[in-house]
Amino acid sequence: MGDEIIAMTKRLFDILASALGLLLLSPFFGIIAWAIKRDSPGPVFYHSGRRVGQNGREFRILKFRSMYERSESYQGAKITAKDDQRITQVGKWLRAAKLNELPQLWNVLKGEMSLVGPRPEDPEIVTTWPEDTRNEILSVRPGITSPASVLYRDEETMLQGSNLMDTYLNGILPSKLRLDQLYVRNRSFWLDVDVLFWTSAVLMPKLRSHKPSEDVLLSGPLSRFSQRYLNWFILDALVAFIAIGLAGLYWRSFGPLDVGWYHSIVAALAFSMLFSLIGALFGIQRIDWSKAVATDAYDLVLPTALASGASYLANRFLDLFPNGLVFLASALAFVGFVLARYRIRLVTGLISRILRYRPGIRAARERVLIVGGGEAGQFAAWMIGNSKEGRVFHLVGFVDDDLYKQHVRIRGLDVLGKREEIPELVAKHDIGIIVFAIHNIPIAERKKLLKVCQQTSARIVMLPDFLGKMRVATALGDTERTSDKRRGFTQPEISTAQVDAWLQELESPARQGDTREVLKLIRSLRAMLQK
Repeated sequence: MGDEIIAMTKRLFDILASALGLLLLSPFFGIIAWAIKRDSPGPVFYHSGRRVGQNGREFRILKFRSMYERSESYQGAKITAKDDQRITQVGKWLRAAKLNELPQLWNVLKGEMSLVGPRPEDPEIVTTWPEDTRNEILSVRPGITSPASVLYRDEETMLQGSNLMDTYLNGILPSKLRLDQLYVRNRSFWLDVDVLFWTSAVLMPKLRSHKPSEDVLLSGPLSRFSQRYLNWFILDALVAFIAIGLAGLYWRSFGPLDVGWYHSIVAALAFSMLFSLIGALFGIQRIDWSKAVATDAYDLVLPTALASGASYLANRFLDLFPNGLVFLASALAFVGFVLARYRIRLVTGLISRILRYRPGIRAARERVLIVGGGEAGQFAAWMIGNSKEGRVFHLVGFVDDDLYKQHVRIRGLDVLGKREEIPELVAKHDIGIIVFAIHNIPIAERKKLLKVCQQTSARIVMLPDFLGKMRVATALGDTERTSDKRRGFTQPEISTAQVDAWLQELESPARQGDTREVLKLIRSLRAMLQK
């Protein structure tokens, strides 16, 4: 649905802008046509160029003619270099200023192209693209300009030598295709406006040598402003208006209150503006709220408090609302700001909880039991739950011998029992995978626990001791730093438990006959110990 709305908005913008552009530029087109005809004989427009458009449909691209009307102009290379002898004097000027592309506004109006999109290529060049790249780029309309067009606006200068096609196909095209793919994946209305802005800017004489970086080009000032500020301002204004409305309804239950829609809307906009400005100073717009942790909510407290204080002082001067209503609305607004920013996670959490108790859904997912409720086990639960493949697995819970963890919920999962209950739990919950995530116990205890797991029908996955490796790496670094300009290397002490953990890590792929993984782990350990 979102892509359809983007496509409709983009098409409407294309129609209005191309129609207006053709109308306003028609006198200028007349001057260019006169210059072309005076410079060399032939037609004003070049419309014989075959290009591949959306979904692989071919069309004829329209340009002002920039080459001599001769047979060699049509029989030469599909691309042109700076000193191409086929280009006329007026054509050089048109190409330098990119004015020869303006007639493509007609292609835009017809629906064959868009103002912004991957530049259309000759069918012969398109056949050289990888299939997945071709399908992705051709899923949208080609454009008059694109991020790749901005960065490679001096492409003709870059093409030197006799073998132009090899230089283009092997040196320039791969980068352009990558940029086109990035555009397709991140396209939006504001990104198109940014690309149009950069296209106009780099054609100015003083800015022609400037090359914006890829991240700035693909996430320009308007895109960033809309995503970080405008979208949140609109949502926060709506939240503030609802908060004022709810506070007003509550206040009215105790007595008459006549504030009016106009004052409520203005107050909501003013409060949101204050909150947004103060929030920008404290950097809350830099937070990716779809991936925010719970503690990020505290960053909303100070902007809300300062906005509330400013609103209170303004209300004392204007006397529009009861003072108590201002503070009540501010408190409700804060709750609304938090809910608005965590709404996706709250919804997905609710859905996950519902799915957890639906037998039909649970049966279709691989059920996982995590042995160990400590740091490693919690890391395993987080990693599985937040991965793209997380929907394939159903985390049932933890097993841990710690008495204080029994029947406690950790990271949203219950501790179901102790080690001796593992066979019973595997049978009861139809466990398919056991994630072994205990590393800080003696070797003998570890072997006993692993033997209990191996007695079940579940497959065992050994979680690498990431934290242990980090501690060893830290120990190695500390040893290097504290050595008195030693000539040799002082080996830090490594615990027996750590060595056994490494051996267990090697044992799992060895039992499965995965020699490549065993050798990979050995090389990794050797490299770490030799640092």
